[in-house]
Amino acid sequence: MDMYRDNDRDLEGLLTEESNPRSADIDLLSTRDIVKLINDEDKKVASAVEDELGHIAEAVDLIVLRLRQGGRLIYMGAGSSGRLGMLDASECPPTYGTDPHTVQAIIAGGPDAAWSAVEGAEDDADLGARDVAENAVGERDVVVGISASGRTPYVLGAIKEARARGAATVALVCASGSPIAAVADVAIEPVPGPEVITGSTRMKAGTAQKMVLNMLTTASMVRLGKVYGNLMVDLRPGNRKLVDRATRIIMAATGVGRDEAGRLLAASGGNAKVAIVMERAGVDRGRAERLLEASDGHVRRALELAAEGGAAWGSSSQ
Repeated sequence: MDMYRDNDRDLEGLLTEESNPRSADIDLLSTRDIVKLINDEDKKVASAVEDELGHIAEAVDLIVLRLRQGGRLIYMGAGSSGRLGMLDASECPPTYGTDPHTVQAIIAGGPDAAWSAVEGAEDDADLGARDVAENAVGERDVVVGISASGRTPYVLGAIKEARARGAATVALVCASGSPIAAVADVAIEPVPGPEVITGSTRMKAGTAQKMVLNMLTTASMVRLGKVYGNLMVDLRPGNRKLVDRATRIIMAATGVGRDEAGRLLAASGGNAKVAIVMERAGVDRGRAERLLEASDGHVRRALELAAEGGAAWGSSSQ
Protein backbone atom coordinates (compact mmCIF):
# COMPACT_ATOMS: atom_id res chain seq x y z
CA MET A 1 0.00 0.00 0.00
CA ASP A 2 1.45 3.37 -0.96
CA MET A 3 2.13 5.94 1.70
CA TYR A 4 0.25 8.54 -0.31
CA ARG A 5 -3.22 8.26 -1.84
CA ASP A 6 -4.76 10.49 -4.47
CA ASN A 7 -1.83 12.93 -4.20
CA ASP A 8 -3.15 13.99 -0.79
CA ARG A 9 -0.41 15.98 0.94
CA ASP A 10 -2.24 16.33 4.25
CA LEU A 11 -1.79 14.03 7.23
CA GLU A 12 -4.98 12.26 6.18
CA GLY A 13 -3.05 10.75 3.29
CA LEU A 14 -0.36 9.15 5.44
CA LEU A 15 -0.49 5.49 6.39
CA THR A 16 1.31 6.32 9.66
CA GLU A 17 -1.64 8.57 10.53
CA GLU A 18 -4.38 6.07 9.74
CA SER A 19 -6.58 4.72 12.52
CA ASN A 20 -5.92 1.08 13.35
CA PRO A 21 -9.27 -0.75 13.53
CA ARG A 22 -7.81 -3.40 15.84
CA SER A 23 -7.19 -0.80 18.55
CA ALA A 24 -10.34 1.29 18.05
CA ASP A 25 -11.64 0.30 21.51
CA ILE A 26 -8.32 0.16 23.32
CA ASP A 27 -9.62 2.50 26.02
CA LEU A 28 -12.22 -0.12 26.97
CA LEU A 29 -9.74 -2.97 27.40
CA SER A 30 -8.18 -4.35 30.54
CA THR A 31 -4.52 -3.64 31.17
CA ARG A 32 -3.60 -7.22 30.18
CA ASP A 33 -5.52 -6.90 26.91
CA ILE A 34 -3.94 -3.52 26.15
CA VAL A 35 -0.40 -4.86 26.40
CA LYS A 36 -1.38 -8.00 24.44
CA LEU A 37 -2.77 -5.83 21.65
CA ILE A 38 0.43 -3.79 21.55
CA ASN A 39 2.49 -6.97 21.48
CA ASP A 40 0.40 -8.45 18.67
CA GLU A 41 0.93 -5.33 16.58
CA ASP A 42 4.66 -5.29 17.35
CA LYS A 43 4.96 -8.79 15.91
CA LYS A 44 4.29 -7.28 12.50
CA VAL A 45 7.37 -5.10 12.68
CA ALA A 46 9.97 -7.85 12.19
CA SER A 47 8.19 -9.05 9.06
CA ALA A 48 8.12 -5.53 7.64
CA VAL A 49 11.87 -5.21 8.28
CA GLU A 50 12.51 -8.64 6.75
CA ASP A 51 11.02 -7.41 3.48
CA GLU A 52 13.82 -4.81 3.33
CA LEU A 53 16.84 -7.03 4.06
CA GLY A 54 18.21 -6.62 0.54
CA HIS A 55 18.18 -2.85 0.81
CA ILE A 56 19.61 -2.97 4.32
CA ALA A 57 22.52 -5.10 3.08
CA GLU A 58 23.07 -2.66 0.21
CA ALA A 59 23.24 0.21 2.71
CA VAL A 60 25.70 -1.71 4.91
CA ASP A 61 28.03 -2.24 1.95
CA LEU A 62 27.92 1.49 1.25
CA ILE A 63 28.69 2.29 4.87
CA VAL A 64 31.59 -0.16 5.08
CA LEU A 65 33.12 1.18 1.87
CA ARG A 66 32.98 4.79 3.04
CA LEU A 67 34.19 4.07 6.58
CA ARG A 68 37.18 2.18 5.19
CA GLN A 69 38.01 5.34 3.26
CA GLY A 70 38.02 7.33 6.49
CA GLY A 71 34.49 8.69 6.10
CA ARG A 72 31.65 8.98 8.57
CA LEU A 73 28.21 7.52 9.10
CA ILE A 74 25.85 10.40 9.89
CA TYR A 75 22.24 9.94 10.97
CA MET A 76 19.86 12.83 10.44
CA GLY A 77 16.28 13.03 11.65
CA ALA A 78 13.68 14.99 13.58
CA GLY A 79 11.73 14.15 16.72
CA SER A 80 11.58 10.47 17.64
CA SER A 81 13.45 9.49 14.47
CA GLY A 82 16.29 11.85 15.29
CA ARG A 83 16.47 10.55 18.86
CA LEU A 84 16.76 6.98 17.64
CA GLY A 85 19.70 8.04 15.46
CA MET A 86 21.34 9.66 18.48
CA LEU A 87 20.86 6.49 20.51
CA ASP A 88 22.45 4.24 17.90
CA ALA A 89 25.38 6.59 17.32
CA SER A 90 26.05 6.97 21.05
CA GLU A 91 26.32 3.21 21.53
CA CYS A 92 29.04 2.64 18.92
CA PRO A 93 32.11 3.97 20.81
CA PRO A 94 31.69 1.86 23.97
CA THR A 95 30.55 -1.23 22.08
CA TYR A 96 32.93 -1.23 19.12
CA GLY A 97 35.69 1.18 20.11
CA THR A 98 34.85 3.63 17.33
CA ASP A 99 35.92 7.24 17.48
CA PRO A 100 32.89 9.42 18.35
CA HIS A 101 33.60 11.22 15.08
CA THR A 102 32.95 8.07 13.03
CA VAL A 103 29.25 7.51 13.75
CA GLN A 104 27.34 10.72 14.41
CA ALA A 105 23.76 11.87 14.74
CA ILE A 106 22.27 15.27 13.97
CA ILE A 107 18.76 16.06 15.14
CA ALA A 108 16.61 18.91 13.82
CA GLY A 109 16.80 21.74 16.32
CA GLY A 110 20.12 20.68 17.83
CA PRO A 111 20.92 18.77 21.04
CA ASP A 112 18.08 20.42 22.98
CA ALA A 113 15.65 18.61 20.69
CA ALA A 114 16.71 15.33 22.27
CA TRP A 115 14.66 16.27 25.33
CA SER A 116 11.97 18.61 24.07
CA ALA A 117 10.42 19.62 20.77
CA VAL A 118 12.00 22.53 18.92
CA GLU A 119 9.12 24.21 17.14
CA GLY A 120 9.35 24.32 13.36
CA ALA A 121 12.76 22.64 13.09
CA GLU A 122 11.50 19.53 11.32
CA ASP A 123 9.60 21.65 8.78
CA ASP A 124 12.72 23.53 7.68
CA ALA A 125 14.39 21.95 4.65
CA ASP A 126 16.97 24.74 4.55
CA LEU A 127 17.98 23.90 8.12
CA GLY A 128 18.66 20.31 7.09
CA ALA A 129 20.83 21.51 4.23
CA ARG A 130 22.68 23.95 6.51
CA ASP A 131 23.37 21.24 9.10
CA VAL A 132 24.89 19.09 6.36
CA ALA A 133 27.05 21.98 5.16
CA GLU A 134 28.13 22.99 8.66
CA ASN A 135 29.28 19.42 9.33
CA ALA A 136 31.38 19.50 6.16
CA VAL A 137 29.73 16.40 4.72
CA GLY A 138 31.69 15.13 1.76
CA GLU A 139 32.18 12.29 -0.69
CA ARG A 140 33.59 9.83 1.87
CA ASP A 141 30.54 10.12 4.14
CA VAL A 142 27.22 8.29 4.32
CA VAL A 143 24.14 10.24 5.43
CA VAL A 144 21.15 8.23 6.62
CA GLY A 145 17.93 10.23 6.69
CA ILE A 146 15.44 8.83 9.20
CA SER A 147 11.75 9.73 8.90
CA ALA A 148 8.65 7.71 9.76
CA SER A 149 6.52 9.48 7.16
CA GLY A 150 9.24 9.74 4.52
CA ARG A 151 8.39 13.39 3.91
CA THR A 152 9.96 15.37 6.78
CA PRO A 153 11.28 18.58 5.13
CA TYR A 154 14.37 18.77 7.38
CA VAL A 155 15.46 15.27 6.35
CA LEU A 156 14.60 15.83 2.70
CA GLY A 157 16.72 18.99 2.65
CA ALA A 158 19.58 17.15 4.34
CA ILE A 159 19.56 14.26 1.88
CA LYS A 160 19.48 16.55 -1.14
CA GLU A 161 22.41 18.61 0.14
CA ALA A 162 24.39 15.51 1.07
CA ARG A 163 23.95 14.10 -2.42
CA ALA A 164 25.01 17.40 -3.94
CA ARG A 165 28.22 17.15 -1.92
CA GLY A 166 28.95 13.63 -3.18
CA ALA A 167 27.99 11.74 -0.04
CA ALA A 168 26.24 8.39 -0.23
CA THR A 169 22.67 8.67 1.01
CA VAL A 170 20.27 6.22 2.61
CA ALA A 171 16.60 6.78 3.40
CA LEU A 172 15.13 4.93 6.38
CA VAL A 173 11.39 5.53 6.19
CA CYS A 174 8.29 3.61 7.25
CA ALA A 175 6.53 4.30 3.98
CA SER A 176 6.53 3.33 0.35
CA GLY A 177 6.91 5.81 -2.48
CA SER A 178 7.98 8.71 -0.26
CA PRO A 179 9.81 11.89 -1.35
CA ILE A 180 12.85 11.13 0.81
CA ALA A 181 13.18 7.60 -0.56
CA ALA A 182 12.96 9.00 -4.08
CA VAL A 183 16.11 11.12 -3.71
CA ALA A 184 18.32 8.69 -1.73
CA ASP A 185 20.84 6.26 -3.21
CA VAL A 186 19.34 3.42 -1.15
CA ALA A 187 15.81 3.36 0.24
CA ILE A 188 14.94 1.17 3.22
CA GLU A 189 11.16 1.19 3.54
CA PRO A 190 9.69 -1.11 6.21
CA VAL A 191 5.94 -0.51 6.41
CA PRO A 192 4.55 -1.89 9.71
CA GLY A 193 1.09 -0.39 9.23
CA PRO A 194 -1.06 1.94 11.33
CA GLU A 195 -0.05 2.51 14.93
CA VAL A 196 -1.94 1.21 17.96
CA ILE A 197 -2.33 4.83 19.02
CA THR A 198 -3.12 6.79 15.87
CA GLY A 199 -0.11 8.76 14.67
CA SER A 200 2.18 7.66 17.53
CA THR A 201 5.10 6.75 15.28
CA ARG A 202 7.42 6.22 18.22
CA MET A 203 5.72 2.81 18.48
CA LYS A 204 5.75 0.39 15.50
CA ALA A 205 7.52 2.80 13.15
CA GLY A 206 10.09 3.62 15.82
CA THR A 207 10.64 -0.06 16.56
CA ALA A 208 11.19 -0.76 12.87
CA GLN A 209 13.69 2.10 12.65
CA LYS A 210 15.56 0.87 15.73
CA MET A 211 15.77 -2.64 14.31
CA VAL A 212 17.21 -1.34 11.04
CA LEU A 213 19.69 0.96 12.77
CA ASN A 214 20.88 -1.99 14.86
CA MET A 215 21.48 -3.91 11.64
CA LEU A 216 23.28 -1.06 9.89
CA THR A 217 25.87 -0.52 12.60
CA THR A 218 26.21 -4.12 13.78
CA ALA A 219 26.69 -5.56 10.30
CA SER A 220 29.08 -2.74 9.40
CA MET A 221 31.18 -3.32 12.50
CA VAL A 222 31.33 -7.06 11.80
CA ARG A 223 32.54 -6.34 8.26
CA LEU A 224 35.12 -3.88 9.62
CA GLY A 225 36.69 -6.50 11.90
CA LYS A 226 35.37 -5.25 15.20
CA VAL A 227 33.86 -8.65 15.98
CA TYR A 228 35.65 -12.01 16.32
CA GLY A 229 33.21 -14.89 16.19
CA ASN A 230 30.32 -13.16 17.89
CA LEU A 231 32.51 -11.35 20.44
CA MET A 232 32.76 -7.55 20.55
CA VAL A 233 36.55 -7.57 20.72
CA ASP A 234 36.96 -3.83 20.11
CA LEU A 235 34.98 -2.67 23.13
CA ARG A 236 36.53 -0.01 25.36
CA PRO A 237 36.75 -1.28 28.97
CA GLY A 238 36.15 2.10 30.56
CA ASN A 239 34.35 0.91 33.69
CA ARG A 240 34.22 -2.14 35.97
CA LYS A 241 31.42 -3.79 34.00
CA LEU A 242 33.25 -3.43 30.70
CA VAL A 243 36.55 -4.61 32.19
CA ASP A 244 34.74 -7.73 33.34
CA ARG A 245 33.17 -8.12 29.89
CA ALA A 246 36.55 -7.71 28.18
CA THR A 247 38.02 -10.32 30.53
CA ARG A 248 35.23 -12.77 29.71
CA ILE A 249 35.69 -12.09 26.00
CA ILE A 250 39.37 -13.01 26.26
CA MET A 251 38.45 -16.15 28.20
CA ALA A 252 35.92 -17.18 25.57
CA ALA A 253 38.27 -16.51 22.64
CA THR A 254 41.37 -18.17 24.09
CA GLY A 255 40.21 -20.72 26.65
CA VAL A 256 42.36 -19.28 29.46
CA GLY A 257 41.10 -18.78 33.00
CA ARG A 258 39.97 -15.51 34.53
CA ASP A 259 43.28 -14.66 36.19
CA GLU A 260 45.27 -15.23 33.00
CA ALA A 261 42.71 -13.29 30.97
CA GLY A 262 43.06 -10.38 33.38
CA ARG A 263 46.84 -10.51 33.02
CA LEU A 264 46.58 -10.55 29.25
CA LEU A 265 44.19 -7.61 29.29
CA ALA A 266 46.62 -5.59 31.39
CA ALA A 267 49.60 -6.62 29.24
CA SER A 268 47.74 -5.61 26.09
CA GLY A 269 47.08 -2.10 27.37
CA GLY A 270 43.41 -2.84 27.92
CA ASN A 271 42.81 -4.03 24.35
CA ALA A 272 40.92 -7.32 24.22
CA LYS A 273 41.66 -7.76 20.53
CA VAL A 274 45.42 -7.44 21.09
CA ALA A 275 45.23 -9.73 24.13
CA ILE A 276 43.54 -12.46 22.08
CA VAL A 277 46.19 -12.33 19.35
CA MET A 278 48.95 -12.32 21.97
CA GLU A 279 47.65 -15.53 23.51
CA ARG A 280 46.46 -17.34 20.39
CA ALA A 281 49.54 -16.49 18.28
CA GLY A 282 52.04 -16.68 21.15
CA VAL A 283 53.50 -13.22 20.50
CA ASP A 284 54.17 -10.12 22.52
CA ARG A 285 52.06 -6.97 22.47
CA GLY A 286 54.08 -5.22 19.79
CA ARG A 287 53.91 -8.16 17.40
CA ALA A 288 50.21 -8.60 18.07
CA GLU A 289 49.58 -4.96 17.25
CA ARG A 290 51.54 -5.25 14.00
CA LEU A 291 49.67 -8.40 13.02
CA LEU A 292 46.36 -6.63 13.56
CA GLU A 293 47.53 -3.58 11.64
CA ALA A 294 48.53 -5.78 8.71
CA SER A 295 45.14 -7.48 8.89
CA ASP A 296 43.05 -4.28 8.95
CA GLY A 297 42.07 -5.05 12.52
CA HIS A 298 40.58 -8.50 11.84
CA VAL A 299 41.54 -10.95 14.59
CA ARG A 300 40.92 -14.02 12.43
CA ARG A 301 43.12 -12.67 9.63
CA ALA A 302 45.82 -11.71 12.12
CA LEU A 303 45.92 -15.25 13.48
CA GLU A 304 46.08 -16.67 9.96
CA LEU A 305 48.92 -14.30 9.12
CA ALA A 306 50.79 -15.32 12.26
CA ALA A 307 50.41 -19.01 11.35
CA GLU A 308 51.59 -18.42 7.78
CA GLY A 309 54.67 -16.40 8.69
CA GLY A 310 55.52 -17.39 12.23
CA ALA A 311 59.23 -16.85 11.85
CA ALA A 312 58.79 -13.34 10.47
CA TRP A 313 56.40 -12.31 13.21
CA GLY A 314 58.02 -14.17 16.07
CA SER A 315 56.54 -17.08 17.91
CA SER A 316 57.75 -16.65 21.48
CA SER A 317 55.01 -17.13 24.06
CA GLN A 318 54.34 -14.73 26.90
